[in-house]
Amino acid sequence: MLADDLKNRISKSGPLSFSDFVESCLYDANYGFYTKGGRAGRRGDFLTSPEVGPFFGFLIANWLDETWRNLNKPKNFQVIEVGAGSGTLARAIIDAKPKCLENGIYTMVERSQKLREEQPTSDKLVSIANIPEVPLVGAVIANELLDNLPFDLLEGNGKCWKEVRVGLMDDQFVETLIGERKEPVGVLPIKGARIPIQTQANKWVESILEMIVAGSLLVIDYGSTTQEMSQRDQDSWLRTFRKHSRGSGPLDDVGNQDLTVEVAIDQLPEGALISNQKDFLKNQGIDNLVEEGRQVWKEFSSVGDLKAVKARSRVAEAEALLDPMGLGGFFVLEWHLSPSD
Repeated sequence: MLADDLKNRISKSGPLSFSDFVESCLYDANYGFYTKGGRAGRRGDFLTSPEVGPFFGFLIANWLDETWRNLNKPKNFQVIEVGAGSGTLARAIIDAKPKCLENGIYTMVERSQKLREEQPTSDKLVSIANIPEVPLVGAVIANELLDNLPFDLLEGNGKCWKEVRVGLMDDQFVETLIGERKEPVGVLPIKGARIPIQTQANKWVESILEMIVAGSLLVIDYGSTTQEMSQRDQDSWLRTFRKHSRGSGPLDDVGNQDLTVEVAIDQLPEGALISNQKDFLKNQGIDNLVEEGRQVWKEFSSVGDLKAVKARSRVAEAEALLDPMGLGGFFVLEWHLSPSD
């Protein structure tokens, strides 16, 4: 069992960094939450924008075509989605038939073998476990990925930041404070304050930007800033989920619940165009498409036409995607690179 493995590691080598603990809880080769089949979706553990319905994928397809046009329509345009899960977003994008992929390939990157086995297959889709390390002309998509990358925790004592590690006491996982960490820029170590340090998220973005020769990186996630999180209780920005409900504490029931953290956007590489999902989708024409759906529903609802049902669904999906207190409030970050960058 994962708990026993972690306890043995702590007994032999001392307290684990929080990032090592999260890595094991989520991605351990045998007992990690995602390894065992933790997933997004109505029958999964949490709901993301692609699972609301296909409308989100249609709008992302619009963004991909816009990116393609801005690059003067290269024939070798490729799309890579990282953290693709069971392929819900990929399926919707392919169904939208974006022009940018008439000669290109959509690559789904997913660590979980169980989820890869559920992904759709076609001549336009490739499924792999790791990001291909090749120069890219195209786009990389990461929808709710960075919040699941391992992170460290710091706690202020009024004078400095201490690292929060995971140790053992009476055979139970406990937090222990060690060492002294350099103060993050602009965030004072107020006594009792806590912050996440998202080094892996930063390095992930940097690695993708280095890979892109020409194109864009699109990151969509719920987030905040380091300063803002330091002023809130930890359980408001470090959360666990299981079967669409909040789970127990992050040290509890290891490997059986999702561990997720708000993305500190100030800790990511600079240069991104930052908006929220509501504004981003409006820029992709969601309002016009919703109005079109209303008109189709009005015209064909009385005869029970399938087109009318799909149009009505579009309206309902848009309400969820644009909700400023929910998915609509998510951060959207776009990094655009040209060959001269």
